[in-house]
Amino acid sequence: MAAKKIEEAPVPYHHGDLRAALIGATEVLLAERGIEGFTLREAARRAGVSAAAPMHHFGSAAGLLTEVAILGFEELTRCLREGTETGGTDPARRLRGQGMGYVRFALAYPARFQLMFRKDRLTPDARLEAAGDAAFAELEMAVRDYTGWGRKKPLNRATQATVLGAWSTVHGFAHLALDEKFGGHAGGAGTNDFVENMLPEILKQFWP
Repeated sequence: MAAKKIEEAPVPYHHGDLRAALIGATEVLLAERGIEGFTLREAARRAGVSAAAPMHHFGSAAGLLTEVAILGFEELTRCLREGTETGGTDPARRLRGQGMGYVRFALAYPARFQLMFRKDRLTPDARLEAAGDAAFAELEMAVRDYTGWGRKKPLNRATQATVLGAWSTVHGFAHLALDEKFGGHAGGAGTNDFVENMLPEILKQFWP
């Protein structure tokens, strides 16, 4: 009986790492129900705390979702860096490696990926903006190296177009993969296998 009482206690300071517990519960809930099915009350219930407890740490549902989005951009940056490293010193391979890293992240963390670009569900936050900028900077640097434009001078129109084109390509591909839209193109392969086999060929068309 005592153990049950502790589990149901609404006082956040007795829950251990409540912040991490609420973020974890939110990610599970997003994976199950999507963004539209998320509620602060259900996230609190799954974390084993009162419905008011998340307000103490995050202020609102949007505040909690923003924390998850920040983690998403931080993980995306790590995946982009890993992808870059697979290309060694070859600028084209490094850029293609980033493309693979981007889509692999989306498939590994679909709930985070969907949330990160839903500004209507997030709060304006300097940390969120910085995390997003850091991820975009990885792509921009890879494109600068690929085009030979250099790392310090402002982008010209052509290089900016290449950056945006690269982002659009992998972002769109990721959404199609998550929505299982490739259908017969994938044959009997699962989504992950199809991505691993087909995406490198697509990226080579743009950055040989």
